[in-house]
Amino acid sequence: MIRKAKIQDIKKIQELINSFASKDLMLPRSLNELYENIRDFWVCEKNRKIAGCCALHVSWDNLAEIKSLAVTKSRHKQGVGRELVEVCLKEAKEIGAKRVFVLTYVQGFFRKFGFKRVKNTDLPHKIWAECINCCKFPNCQEVAMVKQL
Repeated sequence: MIRKAKIQDIKKIQELINSFASKDLMLPRSLNELYENIRDFWVCEKNRKIAGCCALHVSWDNLAEIKSLAVTKSRHKQGVGRELVEVCLKEAKEIGAKRVFVLTYVQGFFRKFGFKRVKNTDLPHKIWAECINCCKFPNCQEVAMVKQL
C-alpha cells in the first residue's frame, strides 16, 4: 500500500534512508529535515511495516525533484521502488510540474521512467539551494536526470 507519510513514520524513514547513506549509496537525512518535509514523503507499507519511501519536492516554478527513494533490502526487485516513483510522477503532474529531476547513482532505474541525463549545472536552483550545503559538494558523484511531463 502506497500512502502519504505520517509523523509516526519519520523515525523509520530516517532509519531506512540512513542505512543506505551509511554505505555511501545515498545522502543521509536528519530527523529535523524529515519532519520539516513530511508532506513531501510517500511510503510503501507492507505487513504494517515501512518497505520503502520516496519524496516529491517542488524546487522551482515548474520543476520538482524525486528524492530519498529507499526500499528495504528484503523488498528489492518487487516493484516497491517503481510504485513509489510512479506515485511521485503522478503527483507532479497533478500539481502542475512540467519537469521532474533526480540526482542519482542508479541511472538505469530512472531511465525506465523516461529520465534523461543532464549536466548538474542545468539545475542551478538545486545546485545553489541545497547542494552547496551538502557534505559531498563539490565532489558529488550523483548524476542529474530530468523527465519532461
